[in-house]
Amino acid sequence: MLARFFIDRPVLAWVISLVIVLLGSITAALLPIAEYPEISPPTVRVTASYPGANARVVADTVAAPIEQQVNGVEHMLYMSSQSGNDGSYTLDATFVLGTDVNMAQVLVQNRVAIAEPVLPDVVRAIGVTTKKRSPDILLAINLYSDDNPETGRSYYDALYLSNYATIQLKDALARLEGVGDVSILGAQDYSMRVWLDPDKLQSRNLTDPTLVAILEESKNRVRSMALLHERLYHSGSLARINMTDYPSAATRWAGSTSPLKIHTFTPIAPNVVCASASP
Repeated sequence: MLARFFIDRPVLAWVISLVIVLLGSITAALLPIAEYPEISPPTVRVTASYPGANARVVADTVAAPIEQQVNGVEHMLYMSSQSGNDGSYTLDATFVLGTDVNMAQVLVQNRVAIAEPVLPDVVRAIGVTTKKRSPDILLAINLYSDDNPETGRSYYDALYLSNYATIQLKDALARLEGVGDVSILGAQDYSMRVWLDPDKLQSRNLTDPTLVAILEESKNRVRSMALLHERLYHSGSLARINMTDYPSAATRWAGSTSPLKIHTFTPIAPNVVCASASP
């Protein structure tokens, strides 16, 4: 009956069809369109680092104060944390589906700011970061090095590849649209380890905090001063210390075997430190 009504009145049928198409075209541009619905709840990650501390120390001095403050934040479902023996700390706060992730980040950041005054000085100096992230992995990239046919070993080791990814790839990927965070699994960084001789420290009236303060101060030196220190070294007023060979080689004064008293450290190359010293 209804079909016969529009068959007998074709003009009316055309008008109704055009109105439906016109209204659909107008509202199509205003409707939110998503390829996939949001099925994973929003997550905010808090990261911190305590160099030299094991997992137990990190859990007691870093994790406990932060989690006491973050616990109970608005619209949070649950939180999970991980403390590593390398001094790393990670806290993931998961919120109710549909929560504005930007507002959730602000709420977590405010709670973390309350806990920062009671954190160790080293942790606060390095910084506690709060980022919004998705628990889903978008892309995984694997770096590898070809083998040298002469030696049968890779041209570049894992340390070099990790450092290359940190310098060349991590920031470039993080700037891409839609990328929230980039993590390097099993990251390795260049570092310097200094072995201290207690007897020599006592003979020179030096303490561990004094040397730590000197090393911390040297990290803030301008790198352009390296050339000046190199010239001073050749003039005989500086001693060069190779920290890699330090356990098996004594500190030497411009090539001599006489003991010296170190005043300041300044890095001039990987594993090489220039030290102002006097006999």
